[in-house]
Amino acid sequence: QVNPPYEGTFVFPNDFPALQPDAPEPDAGDHPLFRAAPARGVCKVMCFHPRSDLTLPLMSLAEIRAVVDKWAELAEELGATYPWVQIFENKGAMMGCSNPHPHCQIWASSFLPNEARLEDRTQREYRSQHGVPMLLEYAEQEARRKERLVVENVDWLVVVPYWATWPFQTLLLPRRHVCRLQELRQDERDSLASIMQKLLIKYDNLFEVSFPYSMGWHGAPTGPHLEEDCGHWQLHAHYYPPLLRSATVRKFMVGYEMLAQAQRDLTPEQAAERLRSLPEVHYKQRPE
Repeated sequence: QVNPPYEGTFVFPNDFPALQPDAPEPDAGDHPLFRAAPARGVCKVMCFHPRSDLTLPLMSLAEIRAVVDKWAELAEELGATYPWVQIFENKGAMMGCSNPHPHCQIWASSFLPNEARLEDRTQREYRSQHGVPMLLEYAEQEARRKERLVVENVDWLVVVPYWATWPFQTLLLPRRHVCRLQELRQDERDSLASIMQKLLIKYDNLFEVSFPYSMGWHGAPTGPHLEEDCGHWQLHAHYYPPLLRSATVRKFMVGYEMLAQAQRDLTPEQAAERLRSLPEVHYKQRPE
């Protein structure tokens, strides 16, 4: 198959979907330790730009804004039916990306995945105990303390989270209470494109390489949950980059980390300072 000519973003069904809308009903199982349930959904791929060599940090603000708009459109469209819409990007061969063309994936599922369930529970518990959304208060605290702040603007901030386990892990947060991507105002979408560009330029500048990572958006559940009170949720994006000390030395989660608990190779404050001090002009675009 040949893609049609396209000048901006381009969305198409994944050729090898992990989720299908008509997946068969599994056997119920004859023991509580061997239960199964149907996992149904759709998997889409979204190319960011027609140029295969143009990653997000090298795209213009208008082009990144078009990506943000398409994310919000897909989140709303698929979220009308499915409880969870996971937008994620695996960038670089180091993160298992088999196609060099800059793209992301969108998986909509008939169930809440494990990470979504955990975030739903912890955010719900925090608001019940403290009366405010957890990540809204967390963003306010980080903005005031500035120890782990990487970059900020009027609507957003990026921090190396207090609990970071990957070396240069970051968390992208809105300043106001917003539950889902599709709820962002026009000006917030513009400022999101801007702060994403700045963060990703800093990532590339760190070791002067197209920085690999896995990232994804988390927001309030959708589908049947649209009618529920999801005010404990706060929209956010996670960035999980593996590089540790250079363009080739990566952090591996092995041994103790797989079997017991993740260990830090540098503190969140050290990582934030490294990222914060980097220039906001991409190393490929610096004047000679």
